[in-house]
Amino acid sequence: MSVAAAQLGGAQAQARALHAARPLLSHLRALESEAIHVMREVAAEFERPALLFSGGKDSIVLLRLAEKAFRPAPFPFPLMHVDTGHNFPEVIEFRDRHVRELGEHLIVASVQESIDRGRVVEEQGPRASRNQLQTVTLLDAIAEHGFDAVLGGARRDEERARAKERVFSFRDDFGQWDPKRQRPELWNLYNGRIRRGENVRVFPISNWTELDVWEYIDEEQLEVPSIYFAHERPVFRRDGMLYAWRDGAELIDGERVFSETVRYRTVGDMTCTGGVLSQARTLREVVAEIAATRVTERGETRADDRVSEAAMEDRKKAGYF
Repeated sequence: MSVAAAQLGGAQAQARALHAARPLLSHLRALESEAIHVMREVAAEFERPALLFSGGKDSIVLLRLAEKAFRPAPFPFPLMHVDTGHNFPEVIEFRDRHVRELGEHLIVASVQESIDRGRVVEEQGPRASRNQLQTVTLLDAIAEHGFDAVLGGARRDEERARAKERVFSFRDDFGQWDPKRQRPELWNLYNGRIRRGENVRVFPISNWTELDVWEYIDEEQLEVPSIYFAHERPVFRRDGMLYAWRDGAELIDGERVFSETVRYRTVGDMTCTGGVLSQARTLREVVAEIAATRVTERGETRADDRVSEAAMEDRKKAGYF
């Protein structure tokens, strides 16, 4: 055997040994790597991005991904929450505490302030909800702070309209979304070029599922608000859903308040977010429960998505996240 052949054989053997020693990239780590790449692209391509943080599970994952993407430096964007004023108290407490622990800056865009300024008109009656009013508050905040990109935790598996979204979802100068005018995304190449007044909604975990999110939370041992775990609380039943009782809520004839052991799969506005009967009190139990379910979180627990078949898409076209 020639010296060259021997050297080649040795190099090949060394390469095989290194390959065998390298752990395979897990499904979750592949998703994590993709999301970190998206976040770094946003930081590189846009002048003033922001990251939506509600205190919910998806935005908690986004914050961990941002830590991995940018620490030990501060985040290259502020955090923002569109607060309806009817959020779960446990989630607001968690939101504020978590932001303090991270040492980041939080902008709170208030729907109540939009109502007080006459920008929106609040609905009345027992079925009134502020959820749809968030659109104006969000668009006003984007304009006020000059944000050209807003990152959020929406995922394609949540709802059919969100399945149409690109990772970089472009909005016109009115903040509106047109699914027919979205740019193609080839491999992991993202075109962030926009005209003045336009902005982009960015979804780093678009390709994740609800199960992926919970498995990642379990693997990373992330803290989440207590309402994600089974707990007893006063509720009332309406339209087949269990709503949390809150001060000021109006009951319809025949409805009553009673105690039930529930947990919440999503942490939206209390007026349109239902709980599910559950005994899952640990992360592992929540993961097992989600693995067994066949109904999406929004399909089971969000009344605002039951208004019509195209309820979410109509809101998105108007500027909803």
